[in-house]
Amino acid sequence: MSVLHTVLWFLVAICVLVVVHEFGHYLAARWAGVKILRFSVGFGRPLLIRRMGRDQTEWVLAALPFGGYVKMLDEREGEVPAAEAHRSFNRATVWRRIGIVAAGPAANFLLAIVFYWALFMHGLPALKPMIGEPPAGSVAARAGLVAGDEIRRVNGNDTPSFQDLRLNLLRAGVAGETIKLELADGRNVQFEAPPLETENLERDTLQPLGIVRFDPEIAPVIGKLLPDGAAARAGLQVGDRLIKVNDQKLANWQDWVQLVRQHPAKPLRVEVERQGQFKTLTVLPDAVDEAGQRVGKIGAAPQVDESVLTGLMTEVRYGPVEALWEGTVKTWDMSLFTLEMMGRMVTGQVSWRNLSGPLTIADYAGQSASLGWISFVGFLALVSVSLGVLNLLPVPLLDGGHLMYYVAEVFTGRPVSERTMEIGARIGMTLLLLLMSFALFNDLQRLLGG
Repeated sequence: MSVLHTVLWFLVAICVLVVVHEFGHYLAARWAGVKILRFSVGFGRPLLIRRMGRDQTEWVLAALPFGGYVKMLDEREGEVPAAEAHRSFNRATVWRRIGIVAAGPAANFLLAIVFYWALFMHGLPALKPMIGEPPAGSVAARAGLVAGDEIRRVNGNDTPSFQDLRLNLLRAGVAGETIKLELADGRNVQFEAPPLETENLERDTLQPLGIVRFDPEIAPVIGKLLPDGAAARAGLQVGDRLIKVNDQKLANWQDWVQLVRQHPAKPLRVEVERQGQFKTLTVLPDAVDEAGQRVGKIGAAPQVDESVLTGLMTEVRYGPVEALWEGTVKTWDMSLFTLEMMGRMVTGQVSWRNLSGPLTIADYAGQSASLGWISFVGFLALVSVSLGVLNLLPVPLLDGGHLMYYVAEVFTGRPVSERTMEIGARIGMTLLLLLMSFALFNDLQRLLGG
């Protein structure tokens, strides 16, 4: 995946999320009778300016695409003609100001609901919540779980796909809850979760539970090749059966994947059978960073019987009304989960290494776009939820910080002093810079394979 592809889809994602967020502020301000001076996507030097509407609002595309803003008429920021003073933001009632500020995050939550609604109506292809053979002695094995078990609910929460299963188990495990599983065959299983690895939640954090994805045994036969992948460069062809690697006999495709992953940028001597003849080739796996680990990849996929895949897949689909409800529930659940993870980072229960910055988000934008529109829309919905939650945090400079001031005004009957807001702005700037520094540091660590 090229850098240009990643940057392009990152900019698409940022533009969609920022425009929706700021448009929420814009609409609420218009409804409240406040004059809009500028609607900007991005910060810094304007690249494009258009003035439109009876107020000649400036619509701006700026050089730095990491956010945006809506500038409103405000007597605290400059001289305002007497004829327009009533349209100043500072003269709006406190409840109108609360509505204007809250409308940005609300727009992000609404966007997520709309995206999830569309995905649920279209139908989401997903892996069934089936598990593989739990490792001997693991919590899952002691609880009586076996390969092929399909888990329908975790602590009362439905798990229509393996992704939902993983999320619900992770949530319960990090919280230290007793885990209660309802299986498709009618069995109920309960066990206490051991401490989960929270250093990097992108890794297989469920390993202490013994919960692994069900993978049918697949023959080590090449089914697809990426034109520029390491396998194609080495001379492997579709239909090749892999016999041995470094004189080690292969039983299935999973063994081959494990060997490749364990040998990033290290040559593998591969014996293959091609049309009844045996050949020996040398494959040099590409070294890539995956969730902070350096692993090998060769750009090849196995030859898989379609009937096997069909038995493992499901489709999560609802009617229009039910999809809207499920989209709302999904947005609510992801918002709570995001808040929980943030809270656990503050208390030290979850590592700050899980904090992602613009580089990681850009990488995910490019990867999800490569997988198709369903993955990209799902990515946008998830980031939109995160953006909404982040902006509601009671940190000065964020929407949540302004809401904190206005709520104080509701209870005291007078606006927060300029001095208090000035001190708050400095504190908020410091906190945001620290947060951005942590996120960028984590991004660089991931990129450098640390």
